[in-house]
Amino acid sequence: MSKPVVSIVRYEKPFESLRRAVDLCGGLDHLPPRARVFIKPNIVFWTRKVAFPKWGVITTSRMVEDAVILLKERGVDHITIGEGMVVLSSDKETPAHAFESLGYNELNKRYGVRAINVFEREFREVDLGNGDTLRFNADILDSDFVVDIPVLKTHAQTVVTLGIKNLKGMIDINSRKKCHNADPEKNLNYWVGRLADPMPPMLTILDGIYTTERGPSFDGRVRRSNLLVASADVLSADMVGAKILGYEPRDVPYLVHAAKNRNRPCDLSNIEVAGEKIEDVASLHKYTFPYDKDNTLPLPMEKMGIKGLSYRKYDLTLCTYCSAVNGVVLAAVAAAWKGTPWDDVEVLTGKAMEPTPGMKKTILFGKCMYQRHKDNPVIREMIAIKGCPPQPKSIVEAFHRAGIEIDPSIIENADAAPGFFMGRYDGKPEFDPAHFTVT
Repeated sequence: MSKPVVSIVRYEKPFESLRRAVDLCGGLDHLPPRARVFIKPNIVFWTRKVAFPKWGVITTSRMVEDAVILLKERGVDHITIGEGMVVLSSDKETPAHAFESLGYNELNKRYGVRAINVFEREFREVDLGNGDTLRFNADILDSDFVVDIPVLKTHAQTVVTLGIKNLKGMIDINSRKKCHNADPEKNLNYWVGRLADPMPPMLTILDGIYTTERGPSFDGRVRRSNLLVASADVLSADMVGAKILGYEPRDVPYLVHAAKNRNRPCDLSNIEVAGEKIEDVASLHKYTFPYDKDNTLPLPMEKMGIKGLSYRKYDLTLCTYCSAVNGVVLAAVAAAWKGTPWDDVEVLTGKAMEPTPGMKKTILFGKCMYQRHKDNPVIREMIAIKGCPPQPKSIVEAFHRAGIEIDPSIIENADAAPGFFMGRYDGKPEFDPAHFTVT
């Protein structure tokens, strides 16, 4: 059998750069005639509260439109763009605002492309083998061909987040929570490694116009990298993408699982690379946020001199929804520090953490932590935040009860946080907002 081909191309010119990447890897050679094509971008987060430049977080509209043009050239008339971004399933306005802002409605007018919020569509249970099931969006399952366009970035939990991980946006909320379970064997990486298994034939395009370290969201660090990676084999694309970001595939647990599922070596030995050489474009992108030596406090907070608080490092069981809130809470806690040690407070997140004997106050962050420890005799004073995800009022009340006077406005205005982080790139010409519009 011939080796899967992965192309690496420097992004230099709209449309032509993507055409070269796709041609080099033969990415559309197996596109069926009159195909129904599903395009899966990465819109990890959106807010209507502030103008939100999306560099390194969200797939560029440039790549989405260029992919549409390639498909239209091949006579494809039925194209759907679909995403299930990190919002409550009842929130219809935010996805609609994202699609309008990113130019997807203009793509509809220009090319007849439709954009769907998958939370408004049917989900179907899929048997992944070994008794494993997840519920996937029916539109992507019923497509003849998928164009998967994630951002080239690292991930604080899964090391990298590329073509396979991008498909997590195609499962329903209960399935996403299931992926973040407390089973040490069937953990997040196990489930992510299976996400591509039920997919139709697929072209993967890693959008590296902007790349991010310590992703997947806006609190990472973004670079202008001008790279495109493409392949008709998603596992091969992800292994090459990992190498470009500075990681051996064998050191990315979900790639180890995915390779095992497909009886493939977890290295590049059976992959052909076309275009640029990996070593010429690779650059280490850190993936994990630094903590103190005991993993009980983020390193910047330790350097601030914070005492009397244990806020343990996130683990694989912290789901996307609690994770989105957790970063803002940490910022609020740091802002609340006035130099006086707090009263031996511990914060537990996710689904697996255990309380530390001797701590005076234990905040159980989220419904899962509360359910796990509501009757735990080790806890001296329990302060529970029971929501799924936790609500701002409950968070503020819990920390105030623990003696940590966080500013309610920081929590209540969490949707404004992207504006603060993205402000790092204001006035830098290499960070071009035009990549996220269709004109």
